[in-house]
Amino acid sequence: MLELQNVTRQYSSGGGVATALDGVSLTVGEGEFVSVAGPSGAGKSTLLHLLGALDSPTSGKIVLDGQALQDLDDDALAEVRRRKCGFVFQFFNLLPMLSAWENVALPALLDGTRLSRVRARAIDLLDEVGVADRATHRPAELSGGQMQRVAIARALINQPAIILADEPTGNLDSVTGEQIVKLLAGIAHGGGRAVVMVTHDRSAVALTDRTVLLRDGVVIADAPVHMVAEPAGDEW
Repeated sequence: MLELQNVTRQYSSGGGVATALDGVSLTVGEGEFVSVAGPSGAGKSTLLHLLGALDSPTSGKIVLDGQALQDLDDDALAEVRRRKCGFVFQFFNLLPMLSAWENVALPALLDGTRLSRVRARAIDLLDEVGVADRATHRPAELSGGQMQRVAIARALINQPAIILADEPTGNLDSVTGEQIVKLLAGIAHGGGRAVVMVTHDRSAVALTDRTVLLRDGVVIADAPVHMVAEPAGDEW
């Protein structure tokens, strides 16, 4: 589903060059739930942006669902983001003036689907994530966990190949956070999608199939969760 081959990302910084990722190679398979962990500055967000075609590598190759991203122009990359990637964020990023189902429907509307054709699908997705009874409520009327469930439903509306979650439990209490991670696991295992989650939450890491540990832009571990030793200090 997803492959990175010797990917490096560098940025100009103060007259020099800063390396955010340094020769990263990894694969994520269909139906796999992978966590990406590491201390602040390890390169986690940079990696997620590259996976979601929000940024381009300085060198190396990224293949998403059979497409080499470096071969695509800006319009084609925008289409990849709309149709092949679903994004889930720490702070939900719901539009406050829209109801839950309208927030879920929004990516499909931006992709050209008519509102009358997407409402039933949006409500079905809200039912799948357990908040169909809140379909007509606006974000201000929802709890944090309910808003994150709406955000996950929104990420699924265009039937993407991969779900990219950036600290999805970071704004939730521990019980609700665990429920959200289990929901993402179900999406990977039951829906055959690749799910990649960046997190600092060790309990969230423990619920994934595999973890990739980053430090200073380099992969220091990539293995099933039960095989990765508990890191010392702030390694994640």
